[in-house]
Amino acid sequence: MQALRDDTFHRITGLMHAEIGLSFADSKKPLVTSRLSARIQRLGLGGFDEYFELISGHDDGGEFQMAVDLLTTNETYFFREPAHFDLLARELTRTKPRNLSVWSAASSFGDEAYSIAMLLADLQLQGRIGADWSVLGTDISDRVLRSASTGIFPAERLRHVSTERLKRYCLRGEDESEGLVQIQDRLREHVRFGQLNLCQDASCVGPFDVVFLRNVLIYFDAATKRNVVDRVLGRLRPGGLFFIGTAEGRAPCTTPLQALAPGVFRKVAK
Repeated sequence: MQALRDDTFHRITGLMHAEIGLSFADSKKPLVTSRLSARIQRLGLGGFDEYFELISGHDDGGEFQMAVDLLTTNETYFFREPAHFDLLARELTRTKPRNLSVWSAASSFGDEAYSIAMLLADLQLQGRIGADWSVLGTDISDRVLRSASTGIFPAERLRHVSTERLKRYCLRGEDESEGLVQIQDRLREHVRFGQLNLCQDASCVGPFDVVFLRNVLIYFDAATKRNVVDRVLGRLRPGGLFFIGTAEGRAPCTTPLQALAPGVFRKVAK
């Protein structure tokens, strides 16, 4: 296969930015090459130019969505950045809400959404929150959402889940399912998933008491980041908690926020 030319790289990344707001610097050219090459070969196409023609056409057979999946899927695992979960537990213990709605706004395969659910189920058992709580996980990728809905994960992804939580909320696979873990139905009934493009209107969801928007802003340019964060914060109730990735710094937005900890903010009540 021929190397990815600069002009074709810019056509592909320009399409991604125009359609869903994803931004790829020139330094990401090797990543785009490695993520798409095997797919192009599997489809029997002549190269990146033909692939661009496919994903930019009206009758792409779902290939544009596949390209999005390939270019945005990163490693994920349960209880990533545990300090965030500790802070959430402390805040909820302090306020003792009787009902609670949480949004995992870039949920990928569901590791984050189910981690939140495990924490909330524990707090309910301890009488620190009420029984009326729910978690919504959204993502732009239909493929990862279908996987998340099954509640089945490689055991390695739950390596940071305590033994007690594994016993309470998970079933270990046996025989041909060895090495897999399934989330129990009594936890899954509190969690639902749906497709959502963060660059478009989000008024169809919420409002929420807590929003996680972690490790997704890296895909957007500065202007898109501000628009996305403000759009998401529009679905967060005043006084609600907002989480971004610890390494993502300050939240780029015009919505007033109070910083609580690295990657953690409270929406200021007007």
